[in-house]
Amino acid sequence: MLDLVISNVRFARQEGCFDIGVRGGKIAAIERTLATDAPRHDMCGRFAFGGFVDSHIHLDKACILDRCLICEGTLEEAVRETAKAKVGFTIEDVYARAARVVENAIVHGTTAMRTFVEIDPRAGFRSFEAIKQIRHTYAWAIDIQICAFAQEGLTNEPEAAEMLDRALESGADMIGGCPYTDPDPQAHISRIFDLAERHGVDVDFHLDFDLNPSGSAIPAVLAETERRGYGGRVSIGHATKLSAMPTPLVSEFARRLADAGVAVTTLPATDVFLLGRTADHLIPRGLAPAMLLIDHGVNVTAATNNVLNPFTPYGDASLARMANFFANLAQLSRDEDIARAFDMVTINAARLMRRDYRLEPGVTADIVVVDAADPLSLVREIRQPIAGWKNGRQTFVRPQPRLLPPKS
Repeated sequence: MLDLVISNVRFARQEGCFDIGVRGGKIAAIERTLATDAPRHDMCGRFAFGGFVDSHIHLDKACILDRCLICEGTLEEAVRETAKAKVGFTIEDVYARAARVVENAIVHGTTAMRTFVEIDPRAGFRSFEAIKQIRHTYAWAIDIQICAFAQEGLTNEPEAAEMLDRALESGADMIGGCPYTDPDPQAHISRIFDLAERHGVDVDFHLDFDLNPSGSAIPAVLAETERRGYGGRVSIGHATKLSAMPTPLVSEFARRLADAGVAVTTLPATDVFLLGRTADHLIPRGLAPAMLLIDHGVNVTAATNNVLNPFTPYGDASLARMANFFANLAQLSRDEDIARAFDMVTINAARLMRRDYRLEPGVTADIVVVDAADPLSLVREIRQPIAGWKNGRQTFVRPQPRLLPPKS
């Protein structure tokens, strides 16, 4: 008594092919062969997994290159240009741009994402209202977690804190801060944690987004995490300062992050685009040392961050492409390291978002099939998804290209 069977698929680290039986939106059975009259989707030996999870994206300010100038290519310019642009954002405008990115993400195999939404006197609640609509509209295909985000400070803008508080009361799932844009980074971190505790939500900071090894905000985040018992509920994005530190110091930070239960998200497209602009030779990559962090037990993810805006003037919301880009930048070659890159955009990201991420009986049938034999070929070749299911319902199909040789 199955609703459908996704047949002849491969799983990571398992030999041979399997059938996945789905009933009532959940995986009912996984066997080598399922004998049933239910509709069957033959995947012809391709790789199946739970879908990509984008742990850090900004839907509200995506696709605004047509209204911003990029002359310097710096973080300061990106913040400045986006701040000017968002004054003119409307609910309809944000919705249309976000929908474009979300639809791309779906057909690229993403089944969940965490999006930051800027809430302050310039953006008001317009972006927030639009993204709440997006979350509802596309719930049939993707789970969207909304992080109410203070991009431009708190201590310098007390009204922003009040607005974030209201957003957490009216649909935001969590709170995010940006200490490096605040005149008082320590107070900013503390106030973000205050809001998180008040509403019982998780925290995600953008921080240490430069190549100066001194002045890290990580110790302040660690102290607040430990003092408030918030382990497993805190993540930090960028953390590019770590790339400018000697290995012994990074290892010490890694041990402390792992012990405190603070996750790290690396954002390759943005970090590489914005940083190292003052160097005229031996230009640094500016990428947090993810493999070293993972070796010390830190949960590390890779994510999209921005799409077609001054922070990242390109992008298509493909996490297969992002995993490949990260692997290139990190100079990965061994199978075990390529597998880690795949985990950074799947299981690690799901853990960061505290989502169940398994393909086994009893679990929600969120399944993506890729034209690849395994995760290694997926990352190395940027193989494309060909079909996806959310809660057992098919959400997209992506026909494979076909060569048309001349007739003999």
